[in-house]
Amino acid sequence: MSYPANYKYTDQHEWLSIEGDVATVGITHHAQDALGDIVHVELPAVGKTLAKGKSACEVESVKAVSDVYAPVSGTITAVNTALDGNEAVINSDPHGGGWLFKLKITNAAELEGLMDAAAYAAIA
Repeated sequence: MSYPANYKYTDQHEWLSIEGDVATVGITHHAQDALGDIVHVELPAVGKTLAKGKSACEVESVKAVSDVYAPVSGTITAVNTALDGNEAVINSDPHGGGWLFKLKITNAAELEGLMDAAAYAAIA
């Protein structure tokens, strides 16, 4: 599996696509593959402030319920409402249409601890 080179990745299998000070966040292909068919997503509330490493939302599959963690500190600015009733898009397009939420980054220095695509592919 190749991962988008312009994204950042966490060891908890989240990806970030960064534009300015806003990160779009989702789970990686590896994560959705390990979870199996996604059946429900509990998205965070817009305006919620999160610290890096804290649970941002939950993804439920036929196998398990898993937390998705904030890869950096910030405030939720948008959620992917298109997933409501169409959660399977996370399985079919995890790095595109299956995004979960957008986060206004409050501590850009935290981006330094994230992996690039090559480093993530080595652990995935």
